[in-house]
Amino acid sequence: MSYEIGLVGKPSVGKSTLFNAATTNDVPEGAYPFTTIDPSVGEAYVRVDCAAPEFDGDHECTPNHGYCADGTRYVPVELVDVAGLVPGAHEGRGLGNQFLTDLNETDVLVHVVDFSGETDAEGEPTEGHDPREDVDFLEEELDAWYLDILRKGLERHRSGYQGHDSELAVDLAEQLSSFGISDDEIDRLRRRLGLSTDPDEWDDGDEAALATAIRRATKPIVIAANKMDTAAARENWREITSDPDYDHLTFVPVSAHAEKALKNAAAAGVVAYDPGDADFEVTGDLPEEKRAGLDRIREFLETFGGTGVQTAIETALFEELETIAVFPGNGSPRADGTFLQDCLLFPEGVTAEGFANAIHSDVGEGFLYATDARTGRQVGADTELDHRDVVEVTTTN
Repeated sequence: MSYEIGLVGKPSVGKSTLFNAATTNDVPEGAYPFTTIDPSVGEAYVRVDCAAPEFDGDHECTPNHGYCADGTRYVPVELVDVAGLVPGAHEGRGLGNQFLTDLNETDVLVHVVDFSGETDAEGEPTEGHDPREDVDFLEEELDAWYLDILRKGLERHRSGYQGHDSELAVDLAEQLSSFGISDDEIDRLRRRLGLSTDPDEWDDGDEAALATAIRRATKPIVIAANKMDTAAARENWREITSDPDYDHLTFVPVSAHAEKALKNAAAAGVVAYDPGDADFEVTGDLPEEKRAGLDRIREFLETFGGTGVQTAIETALFEELETIAVFPGNGSPRADGTFLQDCLLFPEGVTAEGFANAIHSDVGEGFLYATDARTGRQVGADTELDHRDVVEVTTTN
């Protein structure tokens, strides 16, 4: 399956720097609003321990997509830099309408927040800005957007638009279909909130609570706490991550500047660095100033276990979306020498037959059984696969 991670944030917080650091694409950067006008799409990667070393013969994998380095498979995902987040976006302010359209095409959001407090709500330079305001306003904008659409669904239900007495959850799911939520999931969220099946018994707070629950279920958010290489950011981090009001969010300490600097240095051949590593090696001659800069970056990596850019992307995909990686193959190279060419991402709970259909619809239609390459055990169509399984499908087609 193809996953899209949406990169969002108010202007001038380092969003384009993080995008460039994650994808090495050339996107304009600048400390002024709307540097990014249209959504930019780049190829980022998530790390998966390669399965190749676990099989006899010391064969190396030959990836079709992404790459493998020192036993780590870098699996591509789409990273979308979405422009236009300002207060009032759900009312069409700024690039609001286009922002929401572009955002809705993504599966999960990484919200880049300037934890140093050096940009105000409009993205202008300031001092002492509370990052909580930025965290809040994205959720508030999305909740207001969802609430508007939810209320249209309630109107649809009350008016009997379909000409018969349909169930509430069915009407709401149809109205909210662009968010990819089913009527069963809406009904589960309604029950969890203790809401009646009769929306006429709800008040404004009940409607808002359901809209928020649906938003959290369909657009999970990871906070990339950027500019954590500053003292002010670290103080804000301590306050915000200990605030129970934000227990529903996952925060990742980030220095997009450090990640980009390391990738540039690696491209220049002066450091050895793999994205996401907690250290690097200086391999070339550097002037004292640049060496001092790398020393500061190393201190950041030692403190936080990495620059956080890779971690934010992987947290969004593996923790918030709960995806797993599966390798198609039987544990042996093909006749042409290729081995474990693909590493595919799926929702947790994918079955062997679902895996077969993802390879090709014809493979799924003719599915007989799958074989676990590690154990040689045959598994049936309904067997749920695990992260890093290596699976071969036997089919009539």
